[in-house]
Amino acid sequence: MSGYLTTHVLDTARGCPAKGLRIDLFRIQGESRTHLKTLVTNDDGRTDEQILPADAFETGVYELVFHAGDYLDATGAPSEDPRFLDVVPLRFGMSEASHYHVPLLLSPFGYSTYRGS
Repeated sequence: MSGYLTTHVLDTARGCPAKGLRIDLFRIQGESRTHLKTLVTNDDGRTDEQILPADAFETGVYELVFHAGDYLDATGAPSEDPRFLDVVPLRFGMSEASHYHVPLLLSPFGYSTYRGS
Protein backbone atom coordinates (compact mmCIF):
# COMPACT_ATOMS: atom_id res chain seq x y z
CA MET A 1 0.00 0.00 0.00
CA SER A 2 1.28 3.45 -0.87
CA GLY A 3 0.93 6.43 1.41
CA TYR A 4 -0.65 9.79 0.63
CA LEU A 5 -1.73 12.97 2.42
CA THR A 6 -5.06 14.84 2.38
CA THR A 7 -6.82 17.54 4.40
CA HIS A 8 -10.26 19.01 4.94
CA VAL A 9 -10.73 22.52 6.36
CA LEU A 10 -13.99 23.42 8.06
CA ASP A 11 -14.94 26.92 9.19
CA THR A 12 -16.57 26.17 12.53
CA ALA A 13 -17.63 29.80 13.13
CA ARG A 14 -19.63 29.91 9.89
CA GLY A 15 -20.60 26.23 9.87
CA CYS A 16 -19.30 25.48 6.38
CA PRO A 17 -16.29 24.23 4.43
CA ALA A 18 -13.41 26.75 4.21
CA LYS A 19 -13.35 27.53 0.48
CA GLY A 20 -10.35 29.40 -0.93
CA LEU A 21 -7.89 28.79 1.92
CA ARG A 22 -4.26 28.60 0.77
CA ILE A 23 -2.13 25.76 2.14
CA ASP A 24 1.64 25.29 1.80
CA LEU A 25 3.32 21.90 2.27
CA PHE A 26 6.89 21.67 3.57
CA ARG A 27 9.18 18.70 4.22
CA ILE A 28 11.27 19.03 7.37
CA GLN A 29 14.71 17.40 7.51
CA GLY A 30 16.71 18.43 10.56
CA GLU A 31 16.91 22.22 10.41
CA SER A 32 15.99 22.27 6.71
CA ARG A 33 12.46 23.23 5.63
CA THR A 34 11.74 22.61 1.93
CA HIS A 35 8.60 23.96 0.24
CA LEU A 36 6.97 21.20 -1.83
CA LYS A 37 3.74 22.77 -3.09
CA THR A 38 0.93 25.25 -2.60
CA LEU A 39 -2.73 24.33 -2.91
CA VAL A 40 -6.07 26.08 -2.34
CA THR A 41 -9.18 24.51 -0.88
CA ASN A 42 -12.22 24.00 -3.10
CA ASP A 43 -15.97 24.46 -2.39
CA ASP A 44 -15.88 21.43 -0.09
CA GLY A 45 -12.88 22.69 1.95
CA ARG A 46 -10.64 20.02 0.39
CA THR A 47 -7.90 20.26 -2.20
CA ASP A 48 -8.63 19.12 -5.75
CA GLU A 49 -5.65 16.77 -5.61
CA GLN A 50 -3.92 14.89 -2.83
CA ILE A 51 -1.53 17.17 -0.99
CA LEU A 52 1.15 14.52 -1.17
CA PRO A 53 0.23 11.79 -3.69
CA ALA A 54 1.46 8.20 -3.55
CA ASP A 55 4.12 8.76 -6.22
CA ALA A 56 5.75 11.50 -4.09
CA PHE A 57 5.11 10.00 -0.65
CA GLU A 58 8.02 9.48 1.73
CA THR A 59 7.87 8.91 5.46
CA GLY A 60 9.24 11.74 7.55
CA VAL A 61 8.31 15.06 9.13
CA TYR A 62 6.11 17.51 7.26
CA GLU A 63 4.43 20.82 7.89
CA LEU A 64 1.14 22.11 6.53
CA VAL A 65 0.85 25.89 6.74
CA PHE A 66 -2.73 27.14 6.60
CA HIS A 67 -3.09 30.82 5.67
CA ALA A 68 -6.04 31.41 7.97
CA GLY A 69 -5.76 35.21 8.17
CA ASP A 70 -6.13 35.69 4.41
CA TYR A 71 -9.09 33.31 4.42
CA LEU A 72 -10.75 35.06 7.37
CA ASP A 73 -10.24 38.47 5.71
CA ALA A 74 -11.87 37.16 2.50
CA THR A 75 -14.90 35.86 4.42
CA GLY A 76 -15.55 39.18 6.12
CA ALA A 77 -14.64 38.01 9.61
CA PRO A 78 -14.23 41.03 11.92
CA SER A 79 -10.75 42.41 11.33
CA GLU A 80 -8.06 42.79 13.95
CA ASP A 81 -4.60 44.27 13.76
CA PRO A 82 -2.85 41.97 14.21
CA ARG A 83 -5.22 39.09 13.65
CA PHE A 84 -5.30 36.54 16.51
CA LEU A 85 -4.86 33.65 14.03
CA ASP A 86 -2.98 34.49 10.87
CA VAL A 87 -0.78 31.59 9.81
CA VAL A 88 -1.46 28.16 11.32
CA PRO A 89 1.50 25.74 11.00
CA LEU A 90 0.90 22.06 11.75
CA ARG A 91 4.05 19.93 11.99
CA PHE A 92 3.54 16.17 12.05
CA GLY A 93 5.28 12.91 11.27
CA MET A 94 4.28 10.18 8.83
CA SER A 95 5.94 6.93 9.90
CA GLU A 96 4.37 4.40 7.53
CA ALA A 97 2.96 4.20 4.02
CA SER A 98 -0.74 4.77 4.68
CA HIS A 99 -3.38 7.45 4.20
CA TYR A 100 -2.69 10.45 6.42
CA HIS A 101 -5.64 12.82 6.68
CA VAL A 102 -4.92 16.04 8.62
CA PRO A 103 -8.11 18.12 8.94
CA LEU A 104 -8.29 21.63 10.35
CA LEU A 105 -11.32 22.96 12.23
CA LEU A 106 -10.96 26.74 12.14
CA SER A 107 -12.56 29.82 13.66
CA PRO A 108 -11.18 33.36 14.09
CA PHE A 109 -10.06 32.58 17.65
CA GLY A 110 -9.16 28.90 17.69
CA TYR A 111 -8.45 25.75 15.75
CA SER A 112 -8.07 22.03 16.26
CA THR A 113 -6.70 19.15 14.29
CA TYR A 114 -6.34 15.39 14.54
CA ARG A 115 -5.33 12.45 12.42
CA GLY A 116 -8.46 11.63 10.51
CA SER A 117 -9.34 8.74 8.26
